[in-house]
Amino acid sequence: MPDHTIDPLSALLAERGVLLADGATGTNLFNMGLTSGDAPELWNIDAPEKIIALYSGAVEAGSDLFLTNSFGANASRLKLHDAQDRVRELNRAAAALGRQVADAAGRRVLVAGSMGPTGEIMEPMGSLTHDLAVEMFHEQAEGLKEGGADILWVETISAPEEYRAAAEACARAGMPWVGTMSFDTAGRTMMGVTATDMVRMVDRLDGPPVAFGANCGVGASDLLRTILGLTAQAPEIPVVAKGNAGIPKYVEGEIVYDGTPALMADYAVMARDCGAAIIGGCCGTMPVHLRAMRQALDTRPRGARPSLDAIVAALGAFSSAQDGTEAKGCGHDHGPRAGAGRRGGRRRS
Repeated sequence: MPDHTIDPLSALLAERGVLLADGATGTNLFNMGLTSGDAPELWNIDAPEKIIALYSGAVEAGSDLFLTNSFGANASRLKLHDAQDRVRELNRAAAALGRQVADAAGRRVLVAGSMGPTGEIMEPMGSLTHDLAVEMFHEQAEGLKEGGADILWVETISAPEEYRAAAEACARAGMPWVGTMSFDTAGRTMMGVTATDMVRMVDRLDGPPVAFGANCGVGASDLLRTILGLTAQAPEIPVVAKGNAGIPKYVEGEIVYDGTPALMADYAVMARDCGAAIIGGCCGTMPVHLRAMRQALDTRPRGARPSLDAIVAALGAFSSAQDGTEAKGCGHDHGPRAGAGRRGGRRRS
């Protein structure tokens, strides 16, 4: 079992400088036969060999850490599958399978216990109370801890209230954690949080994450614009960039992401040059993309902080002309670089 008295993520970052995270969960599991509407977390018990294959694919591609198959394994989401009483079991299994893969890797690989949003709206706009949200996240965190996760990884959060509840739950579990939000509406989360807002929120947390940043959203271009907004605030903790593999397109009845391995390699290097220290992929990112990202990070020298024009030239147009920081005085050059029809797919696919 890992030693939870230290922060293994910070230790590995100090050793390696930049870490490669994993890719998509949903995309890869759908390729293994998962059906739309199914709960992937049930496979932790019903098809463990497929979850081991998911984790192994990232490790073999060169990832320094991977997220567990537990994104929706909280009581609120599992209730949709009549499995709300299996939270601890499914999270424990997700992490235990990850521990098995990481320990056999032949090098230090971290198991990050994924914790996605509850799917409910918190007070005052909705009915989910802070205490209940903390309870749901804490139950999940304890299961992941029991299974052997090195760290907790809160991801794809939109509301600051939910982010704060997850932070409290991670502290209650006595685990180091990472927290990312999804910026998908003109540089804001669905609940209106900007990159600047996020940095301020993280700075004020009693139990701050050991790293924070952005995941999912629209495409790689938009995500890097958000990373520039985060790093422009000179945060004291490492920044995470976990962008989608291009833009989703509907092809012959299936959602296909158009990001090539070459594009994701360029994205990884530019994310590093934007100031991100932990770089991975989200929806659409498969081992073939991760291998290209690993090679690029290992072989291409660091460059200057990229301009917005350079990001567009390499990765494609932004989905909107604004990135949510215009009124915050971040000094970005906001030109008319928006691309039409570039709304992203939903989470962790």
